[in-house]
Amino acid sequence: MGGDTGPEVVIPGAALCAERHPELRFLLVGDRSRVAPLVERYPRLKQRAEIIHTDVFVTMDAKPSQALRQGRGKSSMWLAIDAVRTGQADAAVSAGNTGALMAMARFVLKTLPGISRPAIAAMWPTMRSESVVLDVGATIGADASQLVEFAVMGEAMARCLLGLEKPTVGLLNVGVEEIKGQEQVKEAGRILRDSKLPIEYMGFVEGDDIGKGTVDVVVTEGFTGNIALKAAEGTAKQLSTYLRLCLQRTLMSKIGAFLAQGAFRALKDRMDPRKHNGGVFLGLNGVVVKSHGGTDALGFATAIDVTLEIVRNDLVNKIKTDVELMTGLLKQPEAPAEASL
Repeated sequence: MGGDTGPEVVIPGAALCAERHPELRFLLVGDRSRVAPLVERYPRLKQRAEIIHTDVFVTMDAKPSQALRQGRGKSSMWLAIDAVRTGQADAAVSAGNTGALMAMARFVLKTLPGISRPAIAAMWPTMRSESVVLDVGATIGADASQLVEFAVMGEAMARCLLGLEKPTVGLLNVGVEEIKGQEQVKEAGRILRDSKLPIEYMGFVEGDDIGKGTVDVVVTEGFTGNIALKAAEGTAKQLSTYLRLCLQRTLMSKIGAFLAQGAFRALKDRMDPRKHNGGVFLGLNGVVVKSHGGTDALGFATAIDVTLEIVRNDLVNKIKTDVELMTGLLKQPEAPAEASL
């Protein structure tokens, strides 16, 4: 029921995934009077979908505390997440209020042992392929230990979704020199560099390294990560607008645009944000994925695709295992330095 248009986007998106993945079944939680007529348009989805009715839903402008108080046990968002807790569903996908979704998911599913705060991880298109970037909005401010947790979780996600045996990890900073940056970032870098964690830590990376794909996993806290994400989205739209205006200026530019239309289609496809949609809530005892609220059916279907890969690759248990290993290694006492004569 969330997002800018609610079920009018969610249902067609689910129908697309029903075509792609015949093994999927769907629990559609929301107002039956709005959901059922839309489902009727998609026979294949209708065969594999169950509607769980509730006419209570969280508005996009609701504060997380308000959503918890008013929607507890009865809102569509709560019931979808609770279906994950009870095992009725393998994962929950929502285009609704991000703050409310995180608050409810954390309250209902709890965080994994050893995780102090969850993070939102996004797949970021790069010059090489894609990278995992986290946190992009769940945690405003993070200490060194939390950044290390993010690194462990992001590395596990990269193994699952990018198919990499040993992804490279970098900490987002204002420079690559070890003396630069906030103390918590420098301390996290020291821990990752000096510990025996099985992570391919590459050091500090800067903002332009995200798009270059310098590393497979970029770690930062939610304030910086969200600004970077929104700045990248805005820059992509700005460049697209500039390009379109320039190509319409003269007859020769229009002819050039016509001749190069294949290349422009490929560029548009590569930069299409709908094909990189789906923020994954990492660190929870269950799978929850946030779709962009303003996306269309294709974008929502992409978020479901991401969710399916996470479930298939058992990401939650991978993170749980990695965090247990991290906790054990970081608690090991350092070996005493050898005496020199």
